[in-house]
Amino acid sequence: MSGAPDGGWRAALPLAAWRGATTLGAALLPLWLTHRARLGKEDPARLGERRGAGADRPAGPLLWLHGASVGESQSALPLLEALAELRPDLHFLLTTGTLTAARLLEDRLPASLRPRVRHRFVPLDVPAHAARFLDGWRPDAAVLIESEIWPNLILAARARGVPLALVNARVSAGSARGWGRLPAVARRLFGAFGLVIAQTEEDAARLRALGAEGAQSWGNLKFAARPLPAPRAALRALREAIGGRPVLLAASTHPGEEAQVAAARAQLQERLPGLLTILAPRHPERGPALARELEEAAPGAVARRAAGDLPGPGTAFYVADTIGELGLLYRVAGVALIGGSLVPHGGQNPLEAARLGCPVLLGPHTDNFATIAARMVEEGAAERVADSGALAEAAAAVLTEPDRARSMTSAAARIAADAGALPERMAAAIEALLPEPAPAWDGIRAATATG
Repeated sequence: MSGAPDGGWRAALPLAAWRGATTLGAALLPLWLTHRARLGKEDPARLGERRGAGADRPAGPLLWLHGASVGESQSALPLLEALAELRPDLHFLLTTGTLTAARLLEDRLPASLRPRVRHRFVPLDVPAHAARFLDGWRPDAAVLIESEIWPNLILAARARGVPLALVNARVSAGSARGWGRLPAVARRLFGAFGLVIAQTEEDAARLRALGAEGAQSWGNLKFAARPLPAPRAALRALREAIGGRPVLLAASTHPGEEAQVAAARAQLQERLPGLLTILAPRHPERGPALARELEEAAPGAVARRAAGDLPGPGTAFYVADTIGELGLLYRVAGVALIGGSLVPHGGQNPLEAARLGCPVLLGPHTDNFATIAARMVEEGAAERVADSGALAEAAAAVLTEPDRARSMTSAAARIAADAGALPERMAAAIEALLPEPAPAWDGIRAATATG
């Protein structure tokens, strides 16, 4: 644990107020959870997990890892594999905060690890819920991914002597200013982590200023992820439906971007008459409304994947309003615009496309992946586009110049490979927080190392 001062009453009073407020508000949370379940945002059969119930602790050492949403939980997978290889005796509790993240974990968790992993939804930050969760699972250490700072849960774990790590951590300048208004509280919470590994040196500096004295920067786990999967049958069917048509993909788009993509396609019609434009909205529930908007621009030429459609010869726009299929879409695209970057959202992960050999285009807003985006542009692995006109020009160039596309994907592959060793390095640091393995496992580890 860090030796940072706990802030005395300046931390105790706000934290006591938070404990009181969450305890009082707990009476209303079942209604809120039931409402979310009706909206499809919670699993009705597993609402008890949000109150800390449902513990099923396996025997032996147990590591708890938490990733709130899709990106965080998916970045945990290579770390999980590295830890599993390092410690054959270790079991894992994975918690997520969203239903989508849980479903993707179920799909993408390697079969070899399934017997050693249990998934639960993270409990809400209520003192009684946190206590029920921690007393039921009794983790030997806990790893929080990115920026999930829940006071009751963190302090309850620390009070029980659970070593805490915050990895792949990021804190924006705005968030740091917010925490800075309660410096004693920040020191109490961020000082509770015995291991803090940030994505960038800027993040590490902010974390040190907030109380995580030993924060270091090793890189971003999201850049070490495995290639996104694609079912063979679905990939074959989609490729057959597309045939030899050129494909422009706009991946993980946000409102305001689809109109710019449609405008770019209009500019490309004469130069690339067979062009198929695939739009994969970041939030798939927007699919029906998006399809209706596109119908105005291209009547009768819009198909929706969630409706069971495949693109036909006359399809101009294919709305891929499904979950977990970007690996499929990147494999069929000739070039991809990474969403969230043409509008001020901060951008999505550009290496997911690059890792699958799909040339990358980026808008001006890539704050979420600033370091890697800048490097990709500098080394020729991606191109910047400012608006629909620039998007049309860049897409046409990549789709009609094979050498240019190959140069971009080769440069991107080199960048993606650089992050390959990060999960193993991070796993070794996390292992130091765990109890020593039982003697029976030492022989297995030695045999694994020499075999």
